[in-house]
Formats: sequence, structure tokens, C-alpha cells
Amino acid sequence: MTLVDGVAPADRVAPGTVAITLEDVSKAFGHTSDAVVALDRINLEIRRGEFLCLVGASGCGKSTMLNLIAGLDRPTVGHVTVHGKPAFMFQEAALFPWLTVADNVALPLRLKGMGKRERKARAEELLDLVHLEGQGRRRPHELSGGMRQRVALARSLAQDADVLLMDEPFGALDAMTRDLLHDELERIWSTTGLTVVFVTHNVREAARLADRIVLLTSRPGQVAAEFKVDNPRPRRIDSPEVSGLAALVTDRLREEVRRHGR
Repeated sequence: MTLVDGVAPADRVAPGTVAITLEDVSKAFGHTSDAVVALDRINLEIRRGEFLCLVGASGCGKSTMLNLIAGLDRPTVGHVTVHGKPAFMFQEAALFPWLTVADNVALPLRLKGMGKRERKARAEELLDLVHLEGQGRRRPHELSGGMRQRVALARSLAQDADVLLMDEPFGALDAMTRDLLHDELERIWSTTGLTVVFVTHNVREAARLADRIVLLTSRPGQVAAEFKVDNPRPRRIDSPEVSGLAALVTDRLREEVRRHGR
């Protein structure tokens, strides 16, 4: 594979309809015969305001795709087009322990030169949005895991992003906390109109949250199937509709894992 420009011109896709486009995207690590192909000829469009979940076996390239969309890496072949500004949220909150909660949230605002008074007011607004009113003076070690992830979400929103990229953000949390954060994330997504690309190993979580689920094959990652989620919101993770869709996606995922194992 030869390296080509990984950023397509913005006029390739009309803004207002499509937020993210991947055109024939492949990503290989290494430059010899031993190179590992993580993604192979991915073609995908993600609509503005869509909540899309990526699922697949470990090592199928889900996180690699997020890195390409975020601009943290470049495709070996193909084009990635993003209309708007992306922000990344990881599985670990990655808060600075020496900063208060409010200062962690305000850090992106400080880096872009916003004044202290404005930063403080905006951080308070964002903490209110994630239901952490009055927690701004606390330090990260004083918070629960779920609260730390709320702070991380508020910090991502402080970047004034149009696209929120989430790499298993709730994977380390207990089931009850995760369920509560699903509700919070859905509320914020519906309020802000963000485009969300959410990577998860939890198929039921994807069925609970997504407008559309994209299933990747085992390495090299290709789009194996797409599932449009028409179940009305709000959804419960233990509802028959979510369970039924999760079972359907899981069956297809098992087919991919078995195919890769042969």
C-alpha cells in the first residue's frame, strides 16, 4: 500500500447531511511483508446528529477507526472526511489529579485562550449539564468512577466539538452506573445534536444507545453488517426490544469470530 493524502476536501460531501465519510480506507501498521492490516477498504457514511455504535471482536480495528476520524493517525490508503470538530473520550477518564474538577473541565478553554472568568462560568455550565452541580472544587480522587467519567464527558464538551468519539467510555464501570450514564449520555446527545461514534464490546449497550450499529469483521476490519435501530427512545437495557436486537447482533458477531478462528 502506498501512502496517500488522508484528508479529503470538505466539498466532497454536502455538510448538513453527512458528518463523517470514510472512502476506501485501509490502515496497515509496518512497512514490510510482516505489516499488520487493521482496516481494509472501509466505506462508511455517518450522518450529522447520528448515534453510531461500532462493535466487533477484539483487534478488529474499532479504536483504529476512531483514531483516523480524530486525526490522531492517517489512513494508509483512502480518505477520511470530517465536517466539524471532533473530541475524544477514552475508557479511562484521564483527569489531572492535581487539578480540581472545574479546572479539569476548563483546561481546553484555557488552552484556547479564554479568560478566567469566562472559563469558570462555562465549566460550571458543563458540570451542570452532566449533573455534577457543586462538585467543581473537588479533586478527581474524591469522585466515584462514574462521576469521573461525567467530568471527562464535560471536558470533551468544553472543546465545542461537533463530533464526539467515545472509545469504550463505560467499559470499566459497574452495570448500574453504566446504565445511569447511558441515560445521561442520551440526554446530552439529544440536547446538543452531537454526532456520536461509540465503540463498545457490549452488544446490549450498542442496542440500547445506537441509531445504527456497524459490525466489523475480525482483522482486517471490514464492514460485515449494519443494523438500523428503530426502537423508540427512551430505551431500557433490559427491554425485550433491546434484548432481541442484541441477540441478533451477537449471532452475527459469533459468525465472524468463528470465521476468523478457522
